[in-house]
This record gives sequence, structure tokens and C-alpha cells, in this order.
Amino acid sequence: MRNKYFGTDGIRGTVNQGNITGEKFFKFGLASGTYFKNQKKNKQIAVIAKDTRLSGYTLEPALVSGLVSGGMHVFTLGPLPTNGLAMLTKSMRANMGIMITASHNPYHDNGLKLFGPDGMKLSDKIEKKIEKLIDAKNTKQLTNPKLLGRVKRLEDGNDKYIKILKSNFPKNFNLKGTKIVLDCANGACYKAAPKLLNELGAKVITIGVKPNGLNINHKCGSTYPSKIKFFVKKYRANVGISFDGDADRIIMCDEKGKIINGDQIIAMLARRWKSKKILRGGVIGTLMSNYGLEQFLKKENIKFFRAKVGDRYVKEKMKKLNFNLGGEQSGHIILGKFATTGDGLLVALEVLFSLRKGIKASKLLNIFKPLPQILENVDVKNKNILNSYKCRTAIRLANKVMEKKGRILVRKSGTEPKIRIMAESYNKNLISKCIKIIKKSILN
Repeated sequence: MRNKYFGTDGIRGTVNQGNITGEKFFKFGLASGTYFKNQKKNKQIAVIAKDTRLSGYTLEPALVSGLVSGGMHVFTLGPLPTNGLAMLTKSMRANMGIMITASHNPYHDNGLKLFGPDGMKLSDKIEKKIEKLIDAKNTKQLTNPKLLGRVKRLEDGNDKYIKILKSNFPKNFNLKGTKIVLDCANGACYKAAPKLLNELGAKVITIGVKPNGLNINHKCGSTYPSKIKFFVKKYRANVGISFDGDADRIIMCDEKGKIINGDQIIAMLARRWKSKKILRGGVIGTLMSNYGLEQFLKKENIKFFRAKVGDRYVKEKMKKLNFNLGGEQSGHIILGKFATTGDGLLVALEVLFSLRKGIKASKLLNIFKPLPQILENVDVKNKNILNSYKCRTAIRLANKVMEKKGRILVRKSGTEPKIRIMAESYNKNLISKCIKIIKKSILN
């Protein structure tokens, strides 16, 4: 059964509409706080971070009010990458962590991602339990006035996060002589990322580090990689690094200006980790992972399995199979040796660590030939149109046209009002034809 509030990556939508209102966020805070408070009777602590959206100033107080009304003590961290929040939730031994963000979505959207005391995103089972509490009568969850929670702002969240990241690498690791174009998407990592790379000695050309509340992800960041491509060429940089609004995604660019997606980064890490005997089990990708990645890993004798789209599902499968590397083409990459969720900065450091001996990014990050793949996003008012007879018939027809010459995947976006159509084949005309068949059934 489909969740009522939670999508593939938390709760997300347009601000001041539907679930993204102050009233709803009060309920989300009260319900999630009640659930996690009941898991540990001896303490009640929630940690909150956010990205740079203007709406954070509206939604955070409502969320805090709900948590405090339920008896949770709250620490607010301000703008901080999502995995920074996950790491600090675990290191501070909090009951829960909440990231206020809509990730790669435009400024007018917002939402939240919930983490348990282990720094992990919640399972569908726990989300359903919290949804029941959201719809329950609030009076049952409100605490005695003497037991209301307290709120404290911590100003050193980014410093603590940077310290944890650095601890994963040798003390003598430095990036002197490395010129990096860095695009922070005017988002959550606009402080942490430049500071970290500068501390390591890199020469950093920054983009997207002047958030104004309305410019997050706007013509910048991992969904707009042409920006780093332009500046890498202009400044003759060694590499370009681009994050999304909450910095759990990374897209890169080599010194020649070629964009490097998550699949290529995963391939590089898998081969390197295997040679260093760090890789455990194999790699978890998703239904969107390029077939070329699957074939590359097969040649390298590395196990590969697909999970549903969403880094939460990748992590769940990694945990189930005891694998320590997984991720998505979009740049969500989970380094299970170091982190519990996608972390763009951590992945960037791992790649830069491999580049430090003068190896060119073009050589390191282009190690398999991807199957030509096209992804089209179709805006819809109702994503359930995919269940209609017309759409199901069109999808069957497209698969028949494709036969065994490629692969088609059609799915509802878990984060936006869109239908995502992906097709891959060595025959580009066949890709276009199949997408056109399906797209027509959605739009007409």
C-alpha cells in the first residue's frame, strides 16, 4: 500500500500547499517526535538541519514547535548537507534527525527527510507508523507543560561535519596543486564544501555559494552541469564538482569538459576498492543504472544488483546483502564504509584522493562505455495516469518495438509531479521512437 505522506525520499511538495505548510509540519514534528521518544525513554533529543530555501524560516519553527510540544529537546544546526545531519544525529546520540530540504527541486518546493538514531533513513514500515501518528488526535501526543522540550542553536555543525569527513583519510592528505571548480547549487553545502577543500590546500573556483533563499538549484548545481563544464574549460581546472541543494548528490566534470555521472564514479570506486581490498560484497545500483555499468562490473568480476530508485532503497539492499558500495546515476552514492546515506562531499574526497598523484580525471573517471540512454520527464497533474489502459497499452507496444535491443523503464517520480521515461539501446532512433509512443499516451 502506498504511503500517504512519504515519497521515495521523505516528504516533499510545493510550499504553502498540501503537506508543505506550517500546520502540517507541526504535526510531522509532533508525530515523529512521539514515535522516536517512545523508542528511548531515557532521553528525548532531535537534531534539525536545513538547506537554504526561504521557506525554511517558515517550516522550521513549526517543526520545532511540534517536537517540543511532544517533549523532545531540539538542537538546530542551520544550513548543513544531508549526510552531515545524519552523521551528527549518530555522533550526538540523538533519537532522531530531520533535514528540511527538497533536495534538487526548485526553491518553491520544500520537504523533510527523517533519520533514525543510527543515521539511517527510515524504512517504509516505520514511515507508516509515523503516518498513523500524524493522523491521530494531537491531544494524545501533547506532553505535560512541565515536560516541554527545550531548543538550542548549535553554530559549529559544519565544523563538526568537516572534522568527521577528514577523519576518514590520512592526516597527510592534501590537495595542493589541484585546481577545482566547485558548484554548491546555492544550497546546503555552500559553507562546508569550500572550507573543506581550501583547508586541504586546493585552489577552488566557487559557483553557487551566494544563496538568497530563492536561487537554490537555479541554473546551477548537479542538475545543471553545463555550468562546471564551462568554468573547468575557462580556468583550465583539473576537475569540476557539482552538488545539489542538500549535497547528497554529486556530478563531476573531467579536465576536458566531459560530464561524469554517478554510474562512472561508482565504476571507478568499485574497481579501486576491489584492488585495495576495501570492497565488500559488490555494488548495488538501481533500475536506472546504465547497462554499460552492469557489463563493466561483470567483466571486473564484481557482483551487481539493482534496487528500486531512491538511495534509501539502495542502502536497504546494501544492508541486506552486506555490501558497502551503491548508488544512482543521478549522483546519489553511498560509501557504506564511511556513511549511512548519500554524501556528495565524501564522494568528492574519495575521488580527489585517487587524483592526488597527478592522475588525470579523464583517465580515472571514464572507464566504461555507457549504453546510449535517454531520460524524459513528463509533467502531469495526476501521476496515476500511468495506471490507465492507454498508458499500459503504449508501454507494452514500446517494449515490443524495443524487443531485445535495449531496455525501457517508465515510473512515477517519487519527489515531483512527473512521469519519468527512460530508454537505452545502441540504436538511438529506436530509443526516440519508444519514448515518443509512451509520451503520446501520457499527454493525449
